[in-house]
Amino acid sequence: MKKLLGMSLAAAMAPATSSMAHAEDLRFDLANNTSVALVELFMSPTDVDNWEEDVLGSEVLMPGETAAVTVADGRRNCVYDILGVFADDDEVEDYGIDLCELAAYEFYEK
Repeated sequence: MKKLLGMSLAAAMAPATSSMAHAEDLRFDLANNTSVALVELFMSPTDVDNWEEDVLGSEVLMPGETAAVTVADGRRNCVYDILGVFADDDEVEDYGIDLCELAAYEFYEK
């Protein structure tokens, strides 16, 4: 059985104040470096108790693919929780991801 994991990659030149709330859209690259299709991606601010809508919608991120993700929810916070759901029903949850400092987020296998 393979273990799926998530990892964020900080921006190389992120300013020291980047963890503060911004009013602008948050953008990062999402990579699926697993052998299974990513079929759902849920993201919610850490202070929200429920997962919000599926960011991928009807799209699927196939193994080896990367896609640009924009969070344009109008909120001023940076820290989100992430839930990735794969075609084989495996799930990866990751908490407290600072999207203001994020250059990329990667799902991978161990």
